[in-house]
Formats: sequence, C-alpha cells, structure tokens
Amino acid sequence: MPGMPTDPTVPDRPASGDDATPPPAALRRADLAKIIDHTLLRPEATGEEIVNLCTDAAKLGVGTVCVAPTHVYLAAASARQAGKDDEPSFAVASVVGFPHGTGLTVIKAEEARRAVADGATEIDMVIDIANAMDENWRAIETEITEVRLSVPPHVILKVILETALLPDECIAAACRAAESGGAEYVKTSTGFHPAGGASLRAVRAMVAAVGGRLGVKASGGIRTAPQALAFLEAGATRLGLSATKDILADIPV
Repeated sequence: MPGMPTDPTVPDRPASGDDATPPPAALRRADLAKIIDHTLLRPEATGEEIVNLCTDAAKLGVGTVCVAPTHVYLAAASARQAGKDDEPSFAVASVVGFPHGTGLTVIKAEEARRAVADGATEIDMVIDIANAMDENWRAIETEITEVRLSVPPHVILKVILETALLPDECIAAACRAAESGGAEYVKTSTGFHPAGGASLRAVRAMVAAVGGRLGVKASGGIRTAPQALAFLEAGATRLGLSATKDILADIPV
C-alpha cells in the first residue's frame, strides 16, 4: 500500500492553491470560462437547481457543465435551448462510479453509455480507489479501457484519481494507466473524499507524468480566483468548479 502524501489538502478547507506564482495577467474572464466544468454534484440537487446551473453556465460562457447521470438529459436540453444555430451553449459532462469508484467495471461502462445516450459528451469516471492503494495498475487500466470502449470516440473521458490519497509515484503510475486505457484527461478529485481535494503537488505530479499528452483537470475545493489561477500556473488545463460565478467575477474582463 502506498504511503500517504506529504501534503494532502486538508479536508473541509479550500484547495491548496494560493502559494504559487501568479500566472500572466493576460488571462481574461472569457478564456478562463471556456476551460471550466461548472459543477453541481450534490446528491440532493433538484431539477430546478440544475436548470439554474445551466442558465448560469450560458451567461458565464463556461465550456462544460458537470452533473450526475440522473440530470444529464435535463442539462443537455438546457444546453440546446441556450445555444444558437443548433449548437449547444456548453458541453455536458457526467460522472461514472461516483463518488467512491467501487462499482463493477461493467456497471461503470453501462453508466457511461447511458449518459452519452442522454446527451453527455464528456465522462468523468472514478477509478477503483482500492486498486490504486494496492498499486494494481493493470486492473485500473482495464476498467478505464472498458469505459473508453463503451462510448463513441468523440466522447472525452476524464479519469478521477483521488490524488489526495496518493504519493507522487502512485499518481504518476495512475496517470500512465489512464493514458494506456485511452483517457483524454486525468483529474485530481471527486471533491467528496475526506482526504481532501485538489492540490498543487498533485497537479504538478500529473503534469509531469502525462507530458502534455493528456489534459489535467484540477477539481475539489477550488473556491477563489487566486487558487484557480495557481492551478493553471501549475499546469492544469481544465478546472472543475462550483464557485464559478464568484471566481470569474474576480478575473479581468
């Protein structure tokens, strides 16, 4: 079993992102919005809240909304309604095996397939975290491959590693398994595990492991603009946020 990382994000606190060198001032609000997954995954979220999420997404110009499988159809309809010329206003992502990653691979694959049928064009799957703790990378690669094969090639697959539980060498190994399994992104966290959410340490380890071949999504506990910008400076190419409106308000137009 891997040792615990030396600097996990503290549970119930914002993601650790305020200690990095600020990124270039040239980043504008619209540019940042395009790489945000505007997220609502609380289990008690209502249909009305999902509609409000999507209304805000269209107004803010975010690239993607991320919702639970039960809300994909509603989010996809909202994206089409807010769009122009038959183009949806934003993409819709759904989660698979969320939040614990303990579902059987065949169930994760079917969950992904059904989400795409309902209108999702991106899938964020949680690996079997116990396999990562056991360093069983072959098993992780196999489940990622099965989910990848269950959806069309144009669907973006992001793999959630729950990095607060893993030291850097295991993060790197998990990233290699995700790449071998056909994923387009690796992602830090669900935001639901008590070990914590995104950290700069984890993002840097992920960036080093994927070498630009995969995208890197930082998600979990990012609540301020300085944190969001610090994760981009560390190499993240996508951000999962629920505090999107407040964060974008602090970015120059």
